[in-house]
Amino acid sequence: MPNERRIPTAVLRRGILSSVVFFVVLFAALFLPAGDIRWAKGWLFIVALLGLMVPAVAYLWRVNPDIFIARSKIHEGTKGWDKVLMSILLLSHMAEYPVAAFDDGRFHWSNAPWWVVVLGYVLLCLGFLVIAWVEKVNKFAEPGVRIHAEQKVIDTGPYAIVRHPMYVGAIPYFAGTALALGSYWALIPAAIAALILVPRTIMEDKSLHEELEGYKEYAARVRCRLIPGIW
Repeated sequence: MPNERRIPTAVLRRGILSSVVFFVVLFAALFLPAGDIRWAKGWLFIVALLGLMVPAVAYLWRVNPDIFIARSKIHEGTKGWDKVLMSILLLSHMAEYPVAAFDDGRFHWSNAPWWVVVLGYVLLCLGFLVIAWVEKVNKFAEPGVRIHAEQKVIDTGPYAIVRHPMYVGAIPYFAGTALALGSYWALIPAAIAALILVPRTIMEDKSLHEELEGYKEYAARVRCRLIPGIW
């Protein structure tokens, strides 16, 4: 049976609707604060993000379609503390867009050179590719933290290097977003979002140790949680 047929229609509808809503919100968050529909860095960012997302979705659809179910919503049983952390993280990341738009699009506070923008896209692509790698190998990679009966330890791919590689990818993604939009000021909400990943990593790791069979043995093999060779 083709992989596509394993995905419920409701999940497909939700995914399409979520994508449309995201880009509508992104458009508004960029161009309303910028005050100029002609803002070049805003359009470049949207095109680049689409250029990353479309092939990634097509590839994941083929190699790990279950990830679309896992990431389709916040599932029942998600830890209460993680809902709080996720809210702060999401708001911080989304704040990058209007801050960057006010900065580079309207007031030109940072006046960042184009090499900074290019560096931003390098970081953005790096983070995106790491996240896509995680989603390829881990069908349990939900947006929230919960431990359930079907869940199993994943120790291949990026999980052979660190225990929480999704967060490793998120850090350059957050920083890259700010710089790709030409804004140093947007690094402030990006830094807040990145810092939230530290307590989230600690608390998620604790939950996995306590509730997921085989995780203690995995953690003994892969020592680092977030920063390869350091922590």
